[in-house]
Amino acid sequence: MDTDLKIRKSPRLKSFDYASSRYYFITVCSDGRRRLFGSVIPTRENGEMLLNDTGALVQRHILRINDRYSHVRVDHYVIMPNHIHMILELQNNNEASLTQVIGLFKSGVSREVGYPVWQRSFHDHVIRNESDYINIWTYIDNNPAQWAMDKYYC
Repeated sequence: MDTDLKIRKSPRLKSFDYASSRYYFITVCSDGRRRLFGSVIPTRENGEMLLNDTGALVQRHILRINDRYSHVRVDHYVIMPNHIHMILELQNNNEASLTQVIGLFKSGVSREVGYPVWQRSFHDHVIRNESDYINIWTYIDNNPAQWAMDKYYC
């Protein structure tokens, strides 16, 4: 066995059913964290994300998730220059798991753009309660204003 071969650890919880009815906080980064989707324009009280053509395409694909899957609802999202955040609600009907939904979203965007857009995986957080949900919603709303301090800022 090649010792230089890296074994990739899955970011998904081993014992968790990602097809279960829940709210999920999702973060998906662009490949190499390249700024592919537009730029943040500072405003007097906040920051505002100005989408370029690729960012607008990503937005169309996010909105199509609701149409493509009867059991999935995009509850809230923000597109940043090099990543996206979404709150997704899945209702358990065994149509598709969270991993399948995000995988098809990512491949659809890359196929339409014509090159690989996304990093390999995505980050998920199972939203545990109303307080968690409100904190994440607020984080998404404030993300453009916090862009210069964001861990994905590069």
